[in-house]
Amino acid sequence: MAAMRTATMANDDIETESTESADPLANRLLSTLSRRDYEQLLPDLEAVALPLRMVLAEPGADATHAYFPTSGMASMVNEMKDGTVEVGTVGNEGMIGTPILLHSKSMTTRTFMQLAGGGHRIAAEPFRRMIKQSPEAERLFFRYAQTMFDQLAQWVACNRLHTLEARCARWLLMTADRAGGDSFTLTHEFLSYMLGVHRPAVSLVASELSERGLLRYRRGAVTIVDRAGLESASCECYFIARRSTEQLFAEIAG
Repeated sequence: MAAMRTATMANDDIETESTESADPLANRLLSTLSRRDYEQLLPDLEAVALPLRMVLAEPGADATHAYFPTSGMASMVNEMKDGTVEVGTVGNEGMIGTPILLHSKSMTTRTFMQLAGGGHRIAAEPFRRMIKQSPEAERLFFRYAQTMFDQLAQWVACNRLHTLEARCARWLLMTADRAGGDSFTLTHEFLSYMLGVHRPAVSLVASELSERGLLRYRRGAVTIVDRAGLESASCECYFIARRSTEQLFAEIAG
């Protein structure tokens, strides 16, 4: 499978949004910050539009900004000569830019929007400064980085051990959660990239799920018809990922 190619937009060219159209507190990480830490970050947060396929990070590129989506979904992928595989996803529960937390000068994966949305970004230096000054914020963001690592390890095991149907169901459920509803846009070609398989295999599995009445797929538009049925078709990785995210915020709140 050829490596995926997506449109690129430089940091300086990112379209900004008005603060009225994107409340930073719609991002769960930002909403979990103490009032003091949030108010310290607020002047440096910039509202941005995050259209479909916008590239937020490239492997080896300078780690200049952290992104906090308030809607939509970003994919982190590894591109190799034999194909492209998704290694993680981020919605309004998280952030793009964990290398900044670890004082890395560069990003490690290609990250782009697979569901259009909006959010906020902050330059690396003021973000690191706030974390350095607040043990509470440092704990939150480092705990989030650990959750991301745990999910990456889960995806490695999932891709090795579980059937394509189970992985496809898991991915569709995760996408629906980030889309905020059971209908979203998705092509077979794009799904094949995310699952690391050829397009005909994805088309066959999607047809089987449709024939069983679990979803409806027409011209790139997906609607989950039977969520309970799709959850039954999914592997346990979907529930493990959801549980780890909820545990993160429960521990911080506690």
